[in-house]
Amino acid sequence: MKIVIDNPGMFTTVQDLGRPGHGIDGVSRSGAADPLALRIANRLLGNNENTPALEMTLLGGTFTFPQGATIALTGGRLPALPMYRPFEILPGQTIRTGTLETGARSYLAVRGGIPAKLVAGSASTHVLSGLGGRPLRKGDVLPIGPSASAPKTNPVPNSLTTYNTTLRVTAGPQSSSFPANTFYHAEYLVSPDSNRMGLRLDGPAILSPNPGQMVTEGVPLGAIQLPPNGQPILLFVDQQTTGGYPKIANVITADIPSIGQLRPGDRVRFQLVSNAEAQRLLRRQQSLIETL
Repeated sequence: MKIVIDNPGMFTTVQDLGRPGHGIDGVSRSGAADPLALRIANRLLGNNENTPALEMTLLGGTFTFPQGATIALTGGRLPALPMYRPFEILPGQTIRTGTLETGARSYLAVRGGIPAKLVAGSASTHVLSGLGGRPLRKGDVLPIGPSASAPKTNPVPNSLTTYNTTLRVTAGPQSSSFPANTFYHAEYLVSPDSNRMGLRLDGPAILSPNPGQMVTEGVPLGAIQLPPNGQPILLFVDQQTTGGYPKIANVITADIPSIGQLRPGDRVRFQLVSNAEAQRLLRRQQSLIETL
């Protein structure tokens, strides 16, 4: 069984949940920009939730299934196609996913998954380094693996399909050096100059009373850096692993999927929560995923 890429859309890649644990080697996690959507799609199909799938950005593609398949679409909403439930594709059938109506990324998972070569334990495409291959092109053919489990029919809780534009954060290591009240009362616009490495945010400048770069240190996924111009940079899945800009906050793990659904022009705010609250929200999200 296979998938034929008739039109890959704007930017479609193969992604799983990434390659965590290699930051010390200078390799970022990469993986799905919306890991929650990928996990749900795979669970609906009876796959392991880390199974590689297709991540489509803003504009979906056109795909033919010569032998048919069972697929699931999750993430940003696609026009005129079933979302968040498994459905059958007939042998020879072609689907056109079109432009996303909401969000920035959608996921097409197939029952049995997409077998791909693992690099550092992951099939995820990291474009800048070349790890995991390249974005898909017209004429590419992807294999579909065998499946041992049946698709699931459990309904997906609404809270797992809703994304936030107010991102919850914990305090960053240099947060005491900045006027936090300004940052948490401000609204920022996602710049067109944003990608999987990071989102540049336009809005009120948050300036350090002690300008100048600090000593370079490790930076985590979701860190919010403040360069000398005071315009925040939100580090994302293909981020660099070290940086010399101070970090005012860090997006909590439960809200990382919402970053993946922000598109240029979206407005975003930040809400400070405690570490204990961040852990509670993550446990609640995980318990809902386990219902699938």
